[in-house]
Amino acid sequence: MYKFLDEGVHGEVLDFPGTISFAENLEQVRQSLANALVEMAETNLMNGEPLPQPNPLMSDPEADLEEPIHLILTAASRIQVIPEIAAS
Repeated sequence: MYKFLDEGVHGEVLDFPGTISFAENLEQVRQSLANALVEMAETNLMNGEPLPQPNPLMSDPEADLEEPIHLILTAASRIQVIPEIAAS
């Protein structure tokens, strides 16, 4: 969701609490908000916290523009073998 203000554009992912951004124009805030969403998701996962469930019905009546923003995650496992000598 986006709100156009005199100073710039406020952006927020309504169904992912804490994912908020602000920039001079819509294109900049879209990019910034996408980065904030990825960072918030990574932080949740690193802290062992679940990701919020998407809710496409969430809305803000004060928004000037609402559009979907999608989070696409890729998972991989990384295994590092440390020799016992180096580990001690």
